[in-house]
Amino acid sequence: MRRTTDEFGPCHTGAVGVVLDDGTVPRSVYFDASSGGGGQAVSQWTVYDGQPQQGPRAAALRAVCSCGWNGREQHLGREEIGDQDLQTAGAGAADICMRDWDEHTVEVERSAVTLPEAVTGLLAQLEVEVEKLAKSSPLAAIRAARRLEVLAVQSAYWPARDARRDADLGQVAAALGLDERGARALLARFGRWSPYH
Repeated sequence: MRRTTDEFGPCHTGAVGVVLDDGTVPRSVYFDASSGGGGQAVSQWTVYDGQPQQGPRAAALRAVCSCGWNGREQHLGREEIGDQDLQTAGAGAADICMRDWDEHTVEVERSAVTLPEAVTGLLAQLEVEVEKLAKSSPLAAIRAARRLEVLAVQSAYWPARDARRDADLGQVAAALGLDERGARALLARFGRWSPYH
């Protein structure tokens, strides 16, 4: 199970990661296709149950994020697990991991550049109004959302160009809560240039 947020997208993709007894992170488990035509590498935490044809036994679970952040370890005591399968025995620890990742994304949001209250208030009001409109006229709500897209593209053109000129990519990424690749792509989209330049 992988999760992202609407605002930060793939720059902050969260998942439940596995830690082995020796403190290392295991490689993905490769499952051969029954027809012999290849297979699939899997890193879903539930495959690390130590059973034959599965991955090594997980000693702990922790939240991981595509940005490189790791959450605190949730140890999986062998006594508590017993003969249960890992998916059942580790479900509680996996839930804690994903809550840790949720807290991480809240911290990312807090560290991003602060928007003025007037802007956040207007955005919240727009969201409420479009949701209300969707109940009475879905097509009008779609038109309103489209107008918001157009407004976003128009209003961000010069700020994207100014940010590209005045700040280095690391500063832009930190201010927006993105990684550098995501920041480059966003500036390029709003500034209307190729992200490969």
